[in-house]
Amino acid sequence: MRNPIMNRREFVGASLAATGTMLSSRAMSAGAQSPDAKPRPKVGLYSITFLGIWYQGEALPLEAVIDRAKKYGYDGVEIDGKRPHGNPLDMSKDRCQELRKVAHGKGIEIYGVAADNDFSSPITEYRETQILYARELIRMAGHLGAKTVRVFLAWPGVTQEQGIASYDLSRPLWDTVHKGFSQEQIWDWCREGLMECARYANDAGVTLALQNHQPVINTHHDVLRMVKEVNSPALKASLDAPIMPVKTAEYIRQAALDVGSLQALSHFGGEYDRDADGKVKGEEFYTPFVRAMREIGYQGYIGYELCHPLPKVNGQTVGIDYVEKNAQLAAEFMRGVIASQAD
Repeated sequence: MRNPIMNRREFVGASLAATGTMLSSRAMSAGAQSPDAKPRPKVGLYSITFLGIWYQGEALPLEAVIDRAKKYGYDGVEIDGKRPHGNPLDMSKDRCQELRKVAHGKGIEIYGVAADNDFSSPITEYRETQILYARELIRMAGHLGAKTVRVFLAWPGVTQEQGIASYDLSRPLWDTVHKGFSQEQIWDWCREGLMECARYANDAGVTLALQNHQPVINTHHDVLRMVKEVNSPALKASLDAPIMPVKTAEYIRQAALDVGSLQALSHFGGEYDRDADGKVKGEEFYTPFVRAMREIGYQGYIGYELCHPLPKVNGQTVGIDYVEKNAQLAAEFMRGVIASQAD
């Protein structure tokens, strides 16, 4: 029969358990998210921000991108599938596991990999190389522990002059190559490529997130049409507010409701500064977007990307200091928007 008198070890254990329960209750009352609260999105950093193609200066190594994510208060990173960051040619299993270990040690999740793919080419060999590229990114994501691979249907790519990216050649070239082919024919090529990649993703336990990004896609309705036609559990959506054609609160909410449980990833962008009161200024449409994300129960990532032509000062494109400032302020801004929509 067990001794009814509690020994010292049992007493300490019981005391610690009671203390833990009390602290947990205090945390709840202090504003911590309760189990019944609606889930909140997390804030991510997309590595293209520091890829070295939109600013003057070198790309940051991925280890340094992870450092910046930690320093600026992001929850995770999305790795761009482009050199010098995450092209699968450079990402062996050992390299992926090394990065995964570095990120884990800093409390940063590698939550996604981003494909700069184009399934739309009329040239068969080009489409096949893009399928191979996407398959390799899926393999890479598995080694990194990343849950998602962001995909396009079509993408014109960029050219670089003195290191700075431009669409001046690539976009007209894409239009020329596709001239004379119907929208439905281009759509069919994209669907074929995506269907094959969805099979690879399903086998690997990875989710493809189709972004509402031109060309071929114009609105989230096109994303949903493609997801329906591919009909794979491995294909979901990446609904991004900045590239919606309409940014009213009503349109954003309806788009979120339309996508619903298919939402697997999202991104935000922009350039940031502080107002006279010290508050970070950002686009107003992010507030209804975050509100809509919470309404549909989305608790994945909204990742910051600085991915567009940047200002010039004295005839020179700004450098990495400009990028550092915006990456820091963007994290603060989005955390504030998410907090403002808390229960």
